[in-house]
Amino acid sequence: MHWSKPLRLHLSVLVATLLLCISTPLIWMAFSQGREAAVLAGEKQMRQMSLHLVEGYKNTLHGGYEAVAVASTLPQLTSRPPQDLEDKRAFFLEVLRNVPNATSIYAGYPDGSYLQVINAANPHVRAALSAPDGTAFATRTIAQRETADVISTMTFLDAKADPLGERKFEYATFDPRQRPWYRSVAGHGEPISVGPYVTGTLKVPTLTVAVPMKDDNQVVVGINIHLETVSRLLDARQISPRARSYILDERDRLVAHSDPAMMGRILGTWLGRRGADAVADNSLDQSVGTVVRLRHDSTHASGEIARFDLDGETYLAQIAPVTFSGLFKGSSAAIVVPLQDLVSQANRQLMRNLTIAGAFVIAGLGVSFLLSRLISRSLYHLAGEARRIGDLDFAGKTASHSWISEINTLAGALAASRHAIAQFALYVPREVVRRIVDPADTSTKAARQDVTVLFTDIRDFTTISEQHPPEDVVDILSAYFELLNQIAERHGGTVVQYLGDSVFVMWNAPIPDADHVEHGCCCALAMKAAVDGLNEKNRSNGRPELVTRFGLHSGQAVVGSFGAIARQQYTAMGDTINVASRLEGLNKEFGTAILTSAAIHHRVQDLFVFRLIGPVKVKGRAGTVEIWELLRETGRDKQEGPQC
Repeated sequence: MHWSKPLRLHLSVLVATLLLCISTPLIWMAFSQGREAAVLAGEKQMRQMSLHLVEGYKNTLHGGYEAVAVASTLPQLTSRPPQDLEDKRAFFLEVLRNVPNATSIYAGYPDGSYLQVINAANPHVRAALSAPDGTAFATRTIAQRETADVISTMTFLDAKADPLGERKFEYATFDPRQRPWYRSVAGHGEPISVGPYVTGTLKVPTLTVAVPMKDDNQVVVGINIHLETVSRLLDARQISPRARSYILDERDRLVAHSDPAMMGRILGTWLGRRGADAVADNSLDQSVGTVVRLRHDSTHASGEIARFDLDGETYLAQIAPVTFSGLFKGSSAAIVVPLQDLVSQANRQLMRNLTIAGAFVIAGLGVSFLLSRLISRSLYHLAGEARRIGDLDFAGKTASHSWISEINTLAGALAASRHAIAQFALYVPREVVRRIVDPADTSTKAARQDVTVLFTDIRDFTTISEQHPPEDVVDILSAYFELLNQIAERHGGTVVQYLGDSVFVMWNAPIPDADHVEHGCCCALAMKAAVDGLNEKNRSNGRPELVTRFGLHSGQAVVGSFGAIARQQYTAMGDTINVASRLEGLNKEFGTAILTSAAIHHRVQDLFVFRLIGPVKVKGRAGTVEIWELLRETGRDKQEGPQC
């Protein structure tokens, strides 16, 4: 007696065991490794943010550097204002439109001349300039300083660079030759970075990049980047709520900070001109002093994560240099994160994970029981469906026993269906059966496509049937059809129908075949050769010869299942089928064995030898059809393709 239990019992026990075996070590590993994983994840995030911050900071300043580097090569900037004034101003305006982080761009000359174009889109800048409404840019010009006709104007422009107004301004207190950016570049003839410092015109803290003109290093072009622009890159809250980031210059002064309130104090300090010591004061951020010490340590200055304690709390710090193109040497970006923020967040996540894991274990037990019942019911349903598919005969070999009773039931049903389908395949092409029983396959639905069609017929078969007993005729035809069927399958063809003594073979349906014309020709030649061999045996055995004629055509046809709702047949219909059938009949008129259409000849004329018969009137067609006799295959090299 075989022992078996319902599937729901087996599956419930299995799922419960798996859940417990998997969840228990995972929960233990989560508890033991959670803290370390949280810290490592935080450090990784800090490194990624450090790279992003440094890259963003460099990109912000590099745009300005590239602009002045290009400016240093322009000949029109070498001439002193007011010469080429319009060209200079147009170029500077274009720079400000393409470098949105820049507040102004300017050029200073050895005679004290000066040209500056200011981005006035910021309301604070317009207020500092007392600019009229609608001002987008302002142009400051000092020219002919050492003459009686000094030009000293401030021109206001709208977004299209059209003038809105102009006024004189006092230039005596401003001399570009006395500014640090001019003196440094003119003295050394190399690009320099300056800042932070407070600009003379806008009275805002800024960073400056200045370069000498290529043809005259006494002419200096510079561009200003507002400190407030830099601070927008420093948001570290994605790591933790208390994380912070800031920029330190080469003198350990705070240039920018991620905390808006802290940034406001930095800007206020610079505007108040309290000096470098005030900006480096730890009262702004108590971690600055420790970070300053760490950045002078070669280990941590190169990007290694550092830990330090401050006011009883542990912090992680990431320090990275931000120097580029030899500028802003000594500047660093720092990210500081409280360690407790990373650990507490990880602990909360771990507790949530534990709760969820416990809920899943409990829910899994219930779901597994319900799922097992559903699977059992589905298996019985599938068994019933399998019986209906194999409705021809329920008898057969006893299925192998399974320790799941439902599987035993399904096995018996599938045995019946397999038997029925095997019987069915004897009457329908095997590939068609395969596609019919597959519910996802739609290839048996009637559709138009290219096919190659072969029709065969035995000469004087009626006379042969009259001269021999029916049993002998059946034996002769069976051997004949078996021979042709094997050859058709070997050449990729589908035997669609046996019509008395005729055979209807098709290529490119239901199985796609890119070389269906070539395979059809090969098949026809192979069938003729095989029938010739069969006839030799028939003559020696006293049986009649079966002289076979072939008709081959290729073209469009509607292929698929046709018939009534209760009974269908897989076949092909259309003019292509009719022409192939007519070609087979024309062999009798011309004394030939294999007749093909011009469509066949056109496709494979390089692969086979044909003899032109000529245009012939075909029954059922208004016009003529050019026909050819297929004689043999050409002598092709093996590398040129497969041979028949």
